Amino acid sequence: MEWIEPLKKAHQTHMLRTQLIPQEQQDSPSISRGDWSWRFWLAVPLYPYNRRRTVRKEVVKDTIWTFDQLQGILYTVVPIRMSVVKLEKGGLLVYAPVAPTKECIRLVKELEAKHGEVKYIILPTASGLEHKVFVGPFARQFPASQVFVTANQWSFPLNLPLSWLGFPTKRTQILPEASGDTPFGDEFDYEVLSINLGRGSFEEVALFHKRSRTLLVTDSVLSVPEKPPEIVQVDPYPLLFHARDNAFEVVEDTEANRRKGWQRISLFALYFGPSRLETIGLGQAFREALKAPDRSRRAYFGLYPFRWKSDWKQSFQALRGGGRPFVAPILQMFIFTQGQREVLDWADKVAKWYFNRIIPCHFDAPIEAGPHHFRQAFTFLEKKPSGEDTLGSGSQPLPEEDLEFIRKLEENLTKRGITSPAKDNV
Repeated sequence: MEWIEPLKKAHQTHMLRTQLIPQEQQDSPSISRGDWSWRFWLAVPLYPYNRRRTVRKEVVKDTIWTFDQLQGILYTVVPIRMSVVKLEKGGLLVYAPVAPTKECIRLVKELEAKHGEVKYIILPTASGLEHKVFVGPFARQFPASQVFVTANQWSFPLNLPLSWLGFPTKRTQILPEASGDTPFGDEFDYEVLSINLGRGSFEEVALFHKRSRTLLVTDSVLSVPEKPPEIVQVDPYPLLFHARDNAFEVVEDTEANRRKGWQRISLFALYFGPSRLETIGLGQAFREALKAPDRSRRAYFGLYPFRWKSDWKQSFQALRGGGRPFVAPILQMFIFTQGQREVLDWADKVAKWYFNRIIPCHFDAPIEAGPHHFRQAFTFLEKKPSGEDTLGSGSQPLPEEDLEFIRKLEENLTKRGITSPAKDNV
């Protein structure tokens, strides 16, 4: 009877995986690995490289859908998200396209068959190659669409013209200053945040869909879920990789371990060097790798130089803050301090809209939150009495000890002239 336990575990793993993939995609007989292929992955060489799954989710019935894919470094993986909105007069608007794999395009065309063709595509950022690189190839799959981009487009490390990234020149235009000057202005309002960074510009389009009371944003705010999002669970290996406490541990594929891995990934992704994380020396890491049970290429040949302190969950709960929307630490310290007045003015304008959900391009979505919650996320930029911590979101500041790594990084980059010191213009 020894075979019973392995069989039970295999069945549990299968059930866990199938529960996380939408039924419409489980049942499709035409899905194959070729449908996940993204051949231009070298332009932005992030995990999972040339294989990208897509999970479609209906957020507002027959009105708004999200398309989640995955991206990351060293198995620190987070969702990257496209939103599709049905237009009242027929057709679709696409906000922040993701990789147009065969699977992704098929899922969009299923919506086209029911609601009309893709009419408008919006690139809501100026610099982020992880968003920009997909727009040209995506637009070419929908030849009737018009493409709208923010002004002051640039890219790092190479400042490439949009035509080099595959944007259809005759169908691409700058987003007008006023939403009323666009063909979709009767259904949407938008406000553009623009911050001059010296070497380029940070820009973001906050897009408000009036009928569904939904706010679409790119990077400005996010929310961290307690459990790993669906797209992260399609292949749980990164979750289990980070659920380990050392190189020797073999972690079972369970819901608890997936959650543990996700929470650690979130700390990695947002703090880079969270306070509850310790690293071991390379010598010890290599010695442990030689004795690791998994020394495959996928397991980085057994290397696992991390040690988590016993109270690491406290850092995650403080970061999550009950699921409230907040500004990522890297934006708080590197970007938004360069244009404090511009950011607060933009946040005030966005907070005048009456929305009841927010859909960002990363981490959780939708966030059940309104104008007050959105505006509160930016209070870290407002002047506070001397000695009071100003970094965080409203009444729930992020822990200073977790921000130490980013603070030191910011100081070093400023000393080298790579970044500029914060501008006190509030």
